[in-house]
Amino acid sequence: MTSADPAGQAWNTSADAVPTPGGPSPPAVPPQPPAAPPPTADPYPDVSPAASAQPIIGVSLRVSRRLLWVGDAYYPLQNIARVYTLTIHPRRKDAVLLFAKRLLIIGAVTTLLGLLAALIDSSGGFGSSDSGGSSGLTAIVLIVAVAALIYSLVEMLKVLGALSHFVLAVETSGPSTAVVTSPDRDQLRRLAQQIADAIENPKAEFEVRVDTIMISPKHYYFGDNVNMYGGTGNVGMAS
Repeated sequence: MTSADPAGQAWNTSADAVPTPGGPSPPAVPPQPPAAPPPTADPYPDVSPAASAQPIIGVSLRVSRRLLWVGDAYYPLQNIARVYTLTIHPRRKDAVLLFAKRLLIIGAVTTLLGLLAALIDSSGGFGSSDSGGSSGLTAIVLIVAVAALIYSLVEMLKVLGALSHFVLAVETSGPSTAVVTSPDRDQLRRLAQQIADAIENPKAEFEVRVDTIMISPKHYYFGDNVNMYGGTGNVGMAS
């Protein structure tokens, strides 16, 4: 079939484009690129990825061959005593009380050593009549007191300025505890369930990316510690 435009030119449609004897051959059709392989399914559809507002700097948490790996550290699943999520809060009250206690100790020791230096000065100690020895001792006492005061103040401010974190904690039958965090709280709750399922299912394996935090256990509350002595009536709880 032939069509014509207003200028009187004619062309053949693709359905009727056939080579004519003695005419130019039709242009070759360019080869099509090979089809890309279909995307693979997410092996862990029940674990949501962490928020990507900023680059994630963390470690890989995975379960493989009855071992829980948190970065380069591993924990046998049979040794895990508890897996739970919680919000850890800084021990701000304890930090203030500890600073006050240290301040009293520093003040008492400084006063005692100052009185000792004054006594040495009045009695002409160190085998000389001048006060050079006692002045040197007083200067040393003041330097040590100021250094101790600055250290105590910095330790308190570190705890007061610390943030609360929602974390996943994995406790073992020994003293070891693994703590990881994520901006997605639901992800940590699902991870706790997956680790619990892996303890019951020897063939379970999975791997996700989590964040790590560098904290000192003595600066944070890790829930309640319950100690029971005897069979009945003797219960102690420390929060």
